[in-house]
Amino acid sequence: MPEESFFCGRTAAVAYDAWINHPGDLEVAVFSPRRAPRAAGVRGRKVAPHLAATTTHEGLLLSTPASTWAMLARDVTPRELIAIGDAFVQIPRDEYGRRHPDQALATISDLRAAADAGPRPRSTAHIGAVLDLIRVGSSSPLETDFRLDAEAAGLPTPELDLEIRGPSGELLGISEFVFRQYRVVVEVEGDHHRTERRQWLRDMEKYHAYAAAGLEVVRLTSAHIRGRHPPAVSIVMSALRRHGWDG
Repeated sequence: MPEESFFCGRTAAVAYDAWINHPGDLEVAVFSPRRAPRAAGVRGRKVAPHLAATTTHEGLLLSTPASTWAMLARDVTPRELIAIGDAFVQIPRDEYGRRHPDQALATISDLRAAADAGPRPRSTAHIGAVLDLIRVGSSSPLETDFRLDAEAAGLPTPELDLEIRGPSGELLGISEFVFRQYRVVVEVEGDHHRTERRQWLRDMEKYHAYAAAGLEVVRLTSAHIRGRHPPAVSIVMSALRRHGWDG
C-alpha cells in the first residue's frame, strides 16, 4: 500500500460486511494531490480531501462507512445504494435481543453529511432521493427489497425491527415488519431459519406466542420477494385487508 493510501468503495464496503458483491480488484484511494496507485489487481482512486474521511477498522485503513456509501453512488444502482445505507445505519442486537446503538456503523445524519460534502466526479444525481428511502431497522437485503416494494405499492408504513410484548410486558419476539394497527407481522426468513434447528425451534415458539396474542404472521422467503413476478406484496396486502385495511 502506498503511504497514506486507504481502501475505499466496494473494498471498504466488504470490509464493513455490507451487502455488496466485490469485483475482485482492490479499490485503493489517496487524497489529492497524490497520484492514484497503479498495480495489478488494484483500482486506484484519487479523492479530494473534503470528500472523504478515513478510519481504522479491524486493522485496515478504510474510508469511513458514510464516505464509503457516498463514494459508491457512482458505481451501484439506487436500490443497491439504499441497501448499503440500510446496512450501515442498522443498530445491531446481541444474542439476547438487546439493541446497541453505539455499534451502528453510521447514522442517517452521517450519510447526509457525506452526501452534502460536495460534488463528486461521475457521481449520479440520485443520492439525495436515495437518502430519503434509507431506514433504521432493515437487517438484510431481502428486508430492504420487500420494504421498498411495499412502499411503492402503497401499503401502510410498518414499524421495523420491533419488540413485541405481551399484556404483562413479557417479550414475545422481535420481528422485522409490524403493522401494529392491523395486528399483522411480516417475517422475512433467510435459509438459516430452515437449516438451523435452534433457530427453527425459536421461530415456532415465537409464532405460537404471536397467534395466542391475536397476531397474524406472514412468513416470506426470497422466492416471495425476488423474481419475475414476486407475490410478497400481494400476500401481505391480503393479510392487511383481512384485518381491516381498506387500501
